[in-house]
Amino acid sequence: MSRTKCTGAQRSGTTRRWPYALCAAVAVLSVAGCGGGSSGPGTDGTGVNIALSSIPSPLAPSPSPSPSPSPSPSVDPGTLPQTHVLPRPDDPMFQAGVKDLWQAIVQDNPSIALPFFFPKSAYLQVKAISNASADYQNRLINWYDLDIHAAHKLLGSHASAAQFVKVSVPTSQAVWIKPGVEYNKGSYYRLYGTRLTYQINGVAKSFGIFSLISWRGEWYCVHLGPSVRSSNIGIVYNAQ
Repeated sequence: MSRTKCTGAQRSGTTRRWPYALCAAVAVLSVAGCGGGSSGPGTDGTGVNIALSSIPSPLAPSPSPSPSPSPSPSVDPGTLPQTHVLPRPDDPMFQAGVKDLWQAIVQDNPSIALPFFFPKSAYLQVKAISNASADYQNRLINWYDLDIHAAHKLLGSHASAAQFVKVSVPTSQAVWIKPGVEYNKGSYYRLYGTRLTYQINGVAKSFGIFSLISWRGEWYCVHLGPSVRSSNIGIVYNAQ
């Protein structure tokens, strides 16, 4: 394991709906139906399946279920209830978050990657610890910033030439964490083993994202470097 040390020192989520209109005419009567999609973790750990109702016969229209309520883009997802949806690694929001993280590392600017970090409002819902707000800012965000600085230092003079290649997410290894575990009063999926691969002068390199946790069907980073450390330092996790 290689570690680079650096001393020192929410993302607005959206829920997707798939609206559709079903119309049939019988004589002078028009019938319209509208339904929403349903999602949940697949048994193979790949993520979300979407089921749409069959189109009703014009002679025997059937009512469609009401669509699930969706927050507006301005709503902080951390203020909403948790769901049991297993995130997909190909989700556009997750992929955008990883690229934000990469740009934060290249530019040595942690603020770029803040939307990819687990929302504070969700952390307050999840953690059963005293002064969770201070723990979030003074420990988690502080370490995240330090780890980004450390990753930038790892790139060194090659930072501007480094190119993002991919993020590898072992979704099948995700574990649903229940209340009472890890000082929690809420639940989430936790995932170890994610790796970010980049390239410098044609040579592929990578480092780990120590842990991701879910909120309402989205992956967020909660520990870029290790979750336990002996001092207030930035650490690049398992650089290769």
